[in-house]
Amino acid sequence: QVQLVESGGGLVQAGGSLRLSCAASGRTFSGYAMGWFRQAPGKEREFVAAITWSIGRRYYADSVKGRFTISRDNAKNTVYLQMNSLKPEDTAVYYCAAAAHYYGSSWSEYDYWGQGTQVTVSS
Repeated sequence: QVQLVESGGGLVQAGGSLRLSCAASGRTFSGYAMGWFRQAPGKEREFVAAITWSIGRRYYADSVKGRFTISRDNAKNTVYLQMNSLKPEDTAVYYCAAAAHYYGSSWSEYDYWGQGTQVTVSS
């Protein structure tokens, strides 16, 4: 059974940093793409970043480019999202997702999801 477990969320002041982790288990993810999405209250789910397990190819939303970095540790089966220069508009629940046959920003193409972790950025 595939499990994605996020951690690392919390409350931070604007301009601060957080690192989210997503521990993946239950199968081999070598051919997968992993994504981070976020959803703020009353808003649609939004793509943040994606990475391929195999070669580490990365893709970012324009809103986070230059501030967020996605990475993975194959040995630990863990994907990270380093978030710097955080803004109040980054406040949302952040979700980790895995896609077997897709690499991109469309949330509906992802097969597995974590439970989410709350990130709150105060002004």
